[in-house]
Amino acid sequence: MKCALSDLSAGGGRGTKESSTTFLLIIKTQKTMEENNNLTAERSLEIITEQIERSRKSVLKDAGLSLFISGLCIIGIALLVSIIVLFTHNTAYYLLYVLVPLLVWAVERYVKRNEPKVPTSFISTMVDKTWQTFGIFVLVFFVLSILFNKLMLHDAFVADNMQIYFQNRVTPLRIILLMMGMAVTINGYTLKSRWMVWCGIIGGIGGFFWDSFCVTETLLAWSRLPLEQYGTLQSIAPNVIMAVFTFIGLTLPGWMLKRQK
Repeated sequence: MKCALSDLSAGGGRGTKESSTTFLLIIKTQKTMEENNNLTAERSLEIITEQIERSRKSVLKDAGLSLFISGLCIIGIALLVSIIVLFTHNTAYYLLYVLVPLLVWAVERYVKRNEPKVPTSFISTMVDKTWQTFGIFVLVFFVLSILFNKLMLHDAFVADNMQIYFQNRVTPLRIILLMMGMAVTINGYTLKSRWMVWCGIIGGIGGFFWDSFCVTETLLAWSRLPLEQYGTLQSIAPNVIMAVFTFIGLTLPGWMLKRQK
């Protein structure tokens, strides 16, 4: 009888031990699965972060090359228009600026013909859409401002009062420089580039205030040049302003971004 009880007690002890062992194994398995899940989630986040950073750097280098090319094309058109206006004394050649988008597109396509295409991502889409919006607004504003100025000039001739023209004419240069600075600054924040941000601010706001406060005209007045030379330089002054602040707002940050590894 005693032997039977002792055997039963021993069997119950073994059953309890086996149950405890099984319970501990289950708990360890659950902890291991949770740790694996955490590691998998962390690794997935790391992979996503690495892909975003890789995409940002790729877009940054491509955007730098685009800014550099755009800046050089605009400066080239500005110099070309200045030379033509100096020889012809005809400001109608300012319409050559309409060819800037086509020139930039052709040069950029030629330069990037052997470059790998930047993969489409949210960052690249944001950069492209920003410049597309800038191009549409600038082109439409430039054309409408010319038409409006022609209308004001016609009204001034009809009324025999040129004050109508000078008081109501639209100066597109300052607005275009301001929009350019805004586009560069927005892209700078998107691509996390301080160079783009600061160059956009200086080029856009600096160009706007330079033209708004007639700094060029003031400097020419202080120079006491003959009236004919004053008129000639004043006719090409917008090209000089455009070239200088385009260099600050587009070419310089583009060159800095392009040389980054």
